[in-house]
Amino acid sequence: MNFDLTINRTRTASLKWDNIPAVFGVDDALPMWVADMDFAAPPAVVRAMHARVEHGVFGYTLQTETYREAITSWMDKRHNWSIKPEWIQYCPGVVPALSLIVEAFTEPGDQVIIQTPVYPPFYSVVKDHGRELVQNPLILTEQGDYVMDFEDLERSLSGGRVKMIILCSPHNPVGRVWTKEELSRIASLCEQHDVLVVSDEIHADLIYQAGSHTPFASLSEDAAMRSFICTAASKTFNIAGLNTANIIIPNDTLRRRFDKALQRYALGSITPMGAAATETAYREGGEWLDALLSYVRGNMEYIRDFIQEHMPEVKVKLPQATYLLWIDFRGLGMSDEDLNRFLVQKAKIGMNRGVTFGKSAEGFMRMNMACTRATAEEAMSRLNAAITQWRKEA
Repeated sequence: MNFDLTINRTRTASLKWDNIPAVFGVDDALPMWVADMDFAAPPAVVRAMHARVEHGVFGYTLQTETYREAITSWMDKRHNWSIKPEWIQYCPGVVPALSLIVEAFTEPGDQVIIQTPVYPPFYSVVKDHGRELVQNPLILTEQGDYVMDFEDLERSLSGGRVKMIILCSPHNPVGRVWTKEELSRIASLCEQHDVLVVSDEIHADLIYQAGSHTPFASLSEDAAMRSFICTAASKTFNIAGLNTANIIIPNDTLRRRFDKALQRYALGSITPMGAAATETAYREGGEWLDALLSYVRGNMEYIRDFIQEHMPEVKVKLPQATYLLWIDFRGLGMSDEDLNRFLVQKAKIGMNRGVTFGKSAEGFMRMNMACTRATAEEAMSRLNAAITQWRKEA
């Protein structure tokens, strides 16, 4: 588990590395944007995939009992959540699942709530299906923490047109792990107003305090009966390209309807490589994940300390989850366009623009810390040099 090892990802059809010119308009920006890691998958996963390749036949593949058992065991050990194997439904990804759920369980004109700033596909899966998007903006406190605005949420729900809320739990990009009390309050409101809950929990394993994540469906029987829990090993073990997600749906009726939506688009078949990698990751990847979290946290602490020492105009707070830093550049006094241009052309760093997560996030950037320490140090060297020059020219 040598996370300091630099793996050359260029010329591998890597979206993160090979698409820099198309996305940023330059070819020398350091890619710290797309949410995948620069680390190899766990050795056990790589071995399992080698074994699958050596078999030589890659036909249609089943979700086996051992596959489902690996998931149920992981949820029990990591999140203290006891689930039944039959609750697990395969989908090619969490975003496709969100799209299918919105289409299958709401009608055109229905309202769907999201909590902004949030992962950009949350917007499109609602609007692209002709549903009305309702934003419940998070509140940024003076201490730099994001909290839910429950007064605004209650007002939105009181209109009677909201049919669904899509949660990001833990939250991308702000890195919050919602407390059990916060989630319970949402559950109570959704029960009161008969609203379905779609909880994107793809970052649930990437938490820095063990046991701090609460699966929404574990809150109560009613929460379980109205929820879709979207999970995947993809972010956790850097196997996103295998297009394998597991949607956990305790309610039999909802699960059957979701399965019909999958079959309508012929999306219900797991791939042999995705099955092998996911099962092995959940069975044998725990030690690797713990080491990864320690390493990534070290990267984040290094970035935080460097910024505090050298760049007082910039603010960053360590997240409670994810390998993504949410950095506040508003102290530079630049427009969003100017900030992006400055970071790409002067600092030579490619990050996700905050405004793509919501208008309230103008002046923020999302930075991927699932990289080698050498990459993090290079990024800070570039940023420090650019800001130093900016001060001279100001």
